[in-house]
Amino acid sequence: MDYEGLGFSSTVIDTLKTFDLIAAVHDESLSAYVISQCQQASDVLAVLLLQQESGVQRPLRVVPLFETLDDLQRAADTVDALFSMSLYRGRIHNKQEIMVGYSDSAKDAGRLAASWQQYQSQIAMMDVAEKYQVELTFFHGKGGTVGRGGNPALFQAILAHPPNTIHGRFRVTEQGEMITQNFGQIPVAERTMDLFTAGVLAERFIPRPSVKPEWEDMMTRLSTISCDVYRHVVREEPRFVPYFRTATPEMELSGLNVGSRPAKRNPKGGVDSLRAIPWNFAWTQTRLNLPTWLGVGDAFSHELQTNPDLLKEMVTEWPWFRTLVDLLEMILVKSDIKIAENYDVQLVTDAPSVQLGQELRRKMQDTVGAVLKVSGNTRLQQENHVLLRSLTVRNPYIDPLNVIQAELLRRLRQEGAAAASPDERQRLQDALLITINGIANGMRNSG
Repeated sequence: MDYEGLGFSSTVIDTLKTFDLIAAVHDESLSAYVISQCQQASDVLAVLLLQQESGVQRPLRVVPLFETLDDLQRAADTVDALFSMSLYRGRIHNKQEIMVGYSDSAKDAGRLAASWQQYQSQIAMMDVAEKYQVELTFFHGKGGTVGRGGNPALFQAILAHPPNTIHGRFRVTEQGEMITQNFGQIPVAERTMDLFTAGVLAERFIPRPSVKPEWEDMMTRLSTISCDVYRHVVREEPRFVPYFRTATPEMELSGLNVGSRPAKRNPKGGVDSLRAIPWNFAWTQTRLNLPTWLGVGDAFSHELQTNPDLLKEMVTEWPWFRTLVDLLEMILVKSDIKIAENYDVQLVTDAPSVQLGQELRRKMQDTVGAVLKVSGNTRLQQENHVLLRSLTVRNPYIDPLNVIQAELLRRLRQEGAAAASPDERQRLQDALLITINGIANGMRNSG
């Protein structure tokens, strides 16, 4: 069909041609159509209609992806609107897959607030599915880094999901260097699949405590405080964007072939338009890991003043909360204030950004203290002897890469760098790419 002649916009034409292609390929070439940033029931119905109008003989299952904090809060209502239509339930044969976004929700509201909303949303959507007798399967859109929902302890990560939301059906993404790490060798891949299988099976039989009302109230308060602090720094602090662009390799990441998609959804946009992968990746490279802990220290410190015993009870009796605290410890023990400070020394020149960098590092130090008070440990990950030994071996190799990377960034950005020969700039960029890959693999959860 001549879509151009009908006067459609380029976006509409691209969409229509996509569905024409879906109709043309073999039935088993594709399996699911994931709707990124799904916000309402009509988003799902529109995809079903487009498949029908394009002549797709074997329609792809349509998977809504709820990503931002607001989308997750509305998710149960959106699902209820879909399932209330008997025609829709018949179309899907009472089986629905839903993708829960961990990356963009954490980027939107911070790790703690996003984690709690994901927990609540999954339970609420499962309640809706049970009301309409629909078999619901959650597709967990996690990345390797903790800031994108990752957890290297696969077995415990599965058990930490909300009770009665897996039912033997578990789907999760694997991205970046995590694919090589978990599936790069046959024995490792078998071990990974063993862990997934054991976790999904054990989840059916291991009883978990019901969430007490006072625990829910506590999590609501913690989420509100941490989200407010996170958004104030990331969205409202005028010094933040200039600091982020200067103190991290974010600008260089978009020019290097290190990802499967563009770094930004809108090339002209700011931090809000930046994809979650480069957002987390940039902070992981500098070892500040800001998206994972920002706001957590403020929330914990506030509640430690008024409800310390309740926090201790939650860590002791609630596996989900204990796993959350353990993950915070894990990412903080991998962080390094001195390394992060060196990036500022080498790259940050304006006084406001220098001051903000100092404030953020103090916040991280305060967060370490608050997390330790909640966990009851005297030092981060004190019982995780394997990780601590691993860091003792790895850090002497990663630390120099961080120092070299900061120097390379300074040279690429300094005055006169534009006048350097193409060969010289290429050598600098090649060296920068090597440091990026080295740090990512050394940190082991940045994908």
